[in-house]
Amino acid sequence: MEWFKNKHIQVLEWPSQSPDLNPIENLWKELKTAVHKCSPSNLTELELFCKEEWEKMSVSRCAKLIETYPKRLTAVIAAKGGATKYLLKGAE
Repeated sequence: MEWFKNKHIQVLEWPSQSPDLNPIENLWKELKTAVHKCSPSNLTELELFCKEEWEKMSVSRCAKLIETYPKRLTAVIAAKGGATKYLLKGAE
């Protein structure tokens, strides 16, 4: 924080681990849900299903999560760091 202060960079205050601001959290949730539906019965199947389901994630899905970032940021600021409607729901 001292470095930012010395460089006159204003840092926004919000929880650094906020899932609303981390698009990968949404992808992890989607992956977890998809793999769970495959019902892996051992570690080998779990690894296989994870890889298969990850490959199915579309570039457009990732782009949509990034595209909605400004709305997420505004919502988190309005909620003063609290949960928002975006919390692990995706890019709706």
